[in-house]
Amino acid sequence: MRRKNHKHHSNHERWLISYADFITLLFAFFVVMYATSKADQKKQAEAAASINSAFRALGLFQSASPAKDSQTAAAALATSQDVPVTPVNVVMGDEMLASPEVQQDFERIKRQLEGLLSNQIAKHVVALRIDREGLIISLREAGFYDSGSAAPHPASIATLGQIAEALRATPYDIRIEGHTDNVPIHTELFDSNWELSTARATHMARIFIMGHQFAPARLSASGYAEYHPATTNASADGRAQNRRVDIIVLPRVTTPYTPSVHVPDTRPAAITAGIPAPTATAQAAAKPLP
Repeated sequence: MRRKNHKHHSNHERWLISYADFITLLFAFFVVMYATSKADQKKQAEAAASINSAFRALGLFQSASPAKDSQTAAAALATSQDVPVTPVNVVMGDEMLASPEVQQDFERIKRQLEGLLSNQIAKHVVALRIDREGLIISLREAGFYDSGSAAPHPASIATLGQIAEALRATPYDIRIEGHTDNVPIHTELFDSNWELSTARATHMARIFIMGHQFAPARLSASGYAEYHPATTNASADGRAQNRRVDIIVLPRVTTPYTPSVHVPDTRPAAITAGIPAPTATAQAAAKPLP
């Protein structure tokens, strides 16, 4: 007896298995996303504020966030460190978060320096300005350095002393930045503009510490070579303006303020060459009170 051949019907329901797998994966994805969004937002804000503040102190990071977001991050940072949110503690964002008192203090310091450095300002070797970073004292190479040298020439030591003494009496931190033009350099001492700009900044910091009894914790030094120009390098005048050392008075205090500190000079004479002896004012400030 012949068997009947049954036709095999194709299963049109198999797509449901793939669809169910896809829905399951999609559900798991959104569960993970929801769990991530519920992470400790306070700790995330504190970490972001700490990184922002550290980069701002080095001059390496410029936040593009609005002032409102900056204040929120500053508040989170202050909460983590149990310090009040004040302009002398945190500076973030596009605008300088400084109180009117700090801004007025900067204006006072600027007027004082303008009086002390009127001749240098008239000769266009010193420029003063206040922006969101703080009070910037820009020293052009033409008035303070020989080409390719990291040590200020002797004729400029008196001017540097006036600047240092004026700033030593303030409670603000100081950042010293070395800058060059885009002309490559290669000498026995410096293989690149990076090394020259960094050497000028650190040598200036050493003058402040050794010659004028600055507390080292108040100072930071960095070199930017030709990568932070003040103007174009396309002209000789522009390159001359870019070869500079900027002394920046920061609108904050990140360390306990100590007006002076004694730093023993244990280095060879070759290292301290060109650094003036402490002035009478600095020596008097360094003596302990009876």
